[in-house]
This record gives sequence, structure tokens and C-alpha cells, in this order.
Amino acid sequence: MDEAPGAVCYEIRVRGVLDGMLLDAFPGLRAQAHGPETVLSGPALDQAALYGLLAQIEALGLELLEVRRTGCAPGRDPEQGA
Repeated sequence: MDEAPGAVCYEIRVRGVLDGMLLDAFPGLRAQAHGPETVLSGPALDQAALYGLLAQIEALGLELLEVRRTGCAPGRDPEQGA
């Protein structure tokens, strides 16, 4: 995934392992299951985009566990950290 200039990367942790249909609701984000949780990671262009992702999580009835800003640089995998 290519990060847009000015984008900030986030990790969003939700309870449960998301199936393909739920994952389709988050295009452009990577998903990784970690035990009984799923971590969605990738860029958000601005605060409005982040709030949109969080609203989507709420609308789908998912339990939000954590939101964490990660230090990603252009061309770097956000899951690698700063």
C-alpha cells in the first residue's frame, strides 16, 4: 500500500477476528489477526479520515479496543513502526 503524502499511519485494534465481508468495509487497510483480535493498519490522510474509520467500526457494531498512531515513513511498512 502506498501512503499518501501527509498521511499518518494508525493501528486500530478491534475485538474479534474479522471475516472477508467485514474486511471489505476497510479498503486500503491491512488486517492481521492477533489471537481474538484484529489489527487494522494503514494511513489516514487527516483527522476527518480517522474519524470516518472509527465511525465505520461503530456502525458495524465492532468493539474498539485501541487506536495507536504509528510512525510510518513513505515507502515503509506501517507495521514496522518508527
